[in-house]
Amino acid sequence: MIESETGLRCLSQIGVEQIHLVTVVPSSVHSGMPGINFEKRRKRALGRYQSQIEDAGFGAETHVVRGTPHRRINGIAGTVGADLILIGSRGESPLENRVIGSTARNLARTAVVPLLVDRIERGTDTPGTVRRHLFKRTLFATDFSENAERAFNTFEYLRHATEEVTLVHVRSPKDDTGDHAEVESRMQPLVERLGEWELDAKTDIRRGDPTKEILRAEREHEPSTILLGSRGRSRLRRLLIGDVSEDVVARASGNVFLVPQRRSP
Repeated sequence: MIESETGLRCLSQIGVEQIHLVTVVPSSVHSGMPGINFEKRRKRALGRYQSQIEDAGFGAETHVVRGTPHRRINGIAGTVGADLILIGSRGESPLENRVIGSTARNLARTAVVPLLVDRIERGTDTPGTVRRHLFKRTLFATDFSENAERAFNTFEYLRHATEEVTLVHVRSPKDDTGDHAEVESRMQPLVERLGEWELDAKTDIRRGDPTKEILRAEREHEPSTILLGSRGRSRLRRLLIGDVSEDVVARASGNVFLVPQRRSP
């Protein structure tokens, strides 16, 4: 992910200036274990990445910490005042996600700033990014909620790295947002606003299970990134019925940009 010149250029286009490189050593790994010095090895590796990032024109700082990955990443993001969290992820199988979870999925549950999951190839010794560009072709999934509106507002800066937008709405039996004509009418102001930003936009209205239909739309349109807002269900409700945003983060084949709900102070 860091070695992708195109990806770094996309970050520059949306206004990123400073990058904090974070690696977390699991609490279960002890510094006294024979032949192992994870902190030293990881700090040396981060130093190489830092040089690449600085050569690309960014400021860079490194952090080697110990603990639970998603908790420490969120903690550092809060400490440095990060505007977004960027993580590379190969994704996990549905079974792995249910049994052990993943850092990306845990961040999808808990991040208090936007989360960009840059998908990395699986099953290869020299993995690269699945999508060369981060935002060039964006698929925006909306349910017309306040959280979806917050996600749409990120186009105010994403537009500098975006050319095409596909607006997707899934008419779910659980959420009555009107018939096809009503939904099209509600999406039209979004299309017009994107047009004002000189972005090509089209709509895709579907019916069915939101997660499945968003993933089908991804396969059909092949976007660089799926953009969506988190609905912010309670922990118990997520455990009982799942969460669309978390499932998309875990199961999408390409990148996902997740904008979390507004947190109470």
